Formats: sequence, C-alpha cells, structure tokens
Amino acid sequence: MTSVPVIVNSLVRAYKLGRIEVQALRGLSLKVEAGGMVSIIGPSGSGKTTLLNILGGLDRATAGTITVGDTTVTALAPSELVGYRREVVGHIFQALNLIPTLTAEENVELPMMAAGVPRSTRSSRTKELLNTVGLLDIRDHKPDEMSGGEQQRVAIAAALANDPPLLLADEPTGELDSVNAKMVTDFLVKVNRELGKTVIMVTHDQNVARAADSIMRIEDGVIKASLTPSQIAGVEASRSYLDHLRRRVVELEDQMRRLDEDFKAGRIGGDEYAEQRLQLKQIRGGVQDEMQRQGVIG
Repeated sequence: MTSVPVIVNSLVRAYKLGRIEVQALRGLSLKVEAGGMVSIIGPSGSGKTTLLNILGGLDRATAGTITVGDTTVTALAPSELVGYRREVVGHIFQALNLIPTLTAEENVELPMMAAGVPRSTRSSRTKELLNTVGLLDIRDHKPDEMSGGEQQRVAIAAALANDPPLLLADEPTGELDSVNAKMVTDFLVKVNRELGKTVIMVTHDQNVARAADSIMRIEDGVIKASLTPSQIAGVEASRSYLDHLRRRVVELEDQMRRLDEDFKAGRIGGDEYAEQRLQLKQIRGGVQDEMQRQGVIG
C-alpha cells in the first residue's frame, strides 16, 4: 500500500480541566486524497497537534470519525491501535524522537525490529532509506554527532522504515534554521512525490506550508479556510525566523512552569518530572543557541 485517503468527519476532542470542559476540536472535517500533501496551519492552541495525534492513534476522539484507507481509526480498540501505529502511520515530531545511544543506522532499523522484520531485510531497507535522505555516509554517527537537520532527516527515514502509507509531521522544521528547514521540507516533498506517501504536516512556517498541494487553516478547533500555496501569504501573518525563536522560548518556559506546578501538586512523579524538565531545558537551550547564532541575546 503506497498511499491512503484520509477522511475526518465532525471530529470532536474535549478535555476536562477540573470542572471546566475545553474543546480542542469542535466538529472538524477534512479530506485528503490518497497521495496528497496537506499543510495544517493556525495559531497556537487551535487544535493542530490534537488533530495529528488522533490521526496517528496517539489520542482518542470524543466524537466523530476518522477513516484512513479502509480503516475506521476512531473505532479501533487500544490493542488494534498498536498495529495501526506500526503499520499504517509514520510519525515525525518537532522534538526529535531518536534514541541518543543508537547510531543513525540503528535508529532507522529499530521500528523494523519491533515489527519482526528479518535482519537481512532490515539491513538493506535501512541503507536504502538513509541513501534516500542523503545520509548513508554518516550511518555510524549518533544523534549528538549530527546537525539538527541531519537528525530530522534520520527521523524521516525511521518514520518510513515500515513503509507506512501515511506520514504525519508535527512541526518537523520547528527547531531548525532556515537552511536545514528547507532541506527537510524538500525531503518531505520527495517522499510525497517519489514514494507516493500521503503526507499531513502541521507547521508554523509559511515557506514550509507552501510546499504542500493545499493548506488548511485551523482556528478554534475547526477548519476555517482551505488555501492554495499562492494564497497563504495574504492570510497567514508574516513572521520572521527570529520572531518564531523568541515565541518558542516563551512557550517552552510556560511548559516548564506548568510542569513545576504539576510536580508540586503531586500530579506527576519525580522521575517523570525530571525527565520532562531535562528535555524541555535541552530544547530551550538549543533554541537559545540558535538565537545567539543569529546575533540575538536572550
């Protein structure tokens, strides 16, 4: 199966925050043709990542349906979602999900090992994928020996390891400079056009969004507009790379404050708190380093 159509119908996702119900998605509907590439844009908190998480089987809908190919994802049991995530969906996240102690080759091979793919097949498939993303020559490097762009390209290769027909990318260029962002975007386009994968991508970046066939704008949990690449500049407010970096630092510091509050209130344990706080600090440090490289302090 090379690609699949995606149909989202009247999707609702509601959360309880104490006595208050928050609706992240409010009856959202969306259709993506098999082999299509769609960008999802919109302000923070509009429901973009929630939509992607439900599409990917990482979260459950409160109401509505999602159909991917012949599978009604919203009707799957938890045990069935495991197979769906492994076989149908490839995930690419903004916070890189590479194992730091493994080489590029081993990170790409890992999803195939989990799926029980024979070693000989894994080896040839891994080399093929690393060659596709232009990184075969650093297959023995670990993540801390690679640039951010190289790490994200390894993550793309790993997402494709089990040949899923659907690729979901959540802010895949969010932590990258403009040069690496373009390179990663070009590889996603290549995956879509040459490998025929259906690609759905959440992004804040106009240039990245315009690489898709169509752009959907989410506001307040619903699709407010369906745009062509040529229309996006007039709708999405222009924002410089540095503005994005500053905004990202503020978001990360807010996440850290909320994490501190959850720990003090006993809502999470010490190990989980330490792990999440370290990850947030590392991401914030990377963003601040990039700001300094751009000539900005603080």
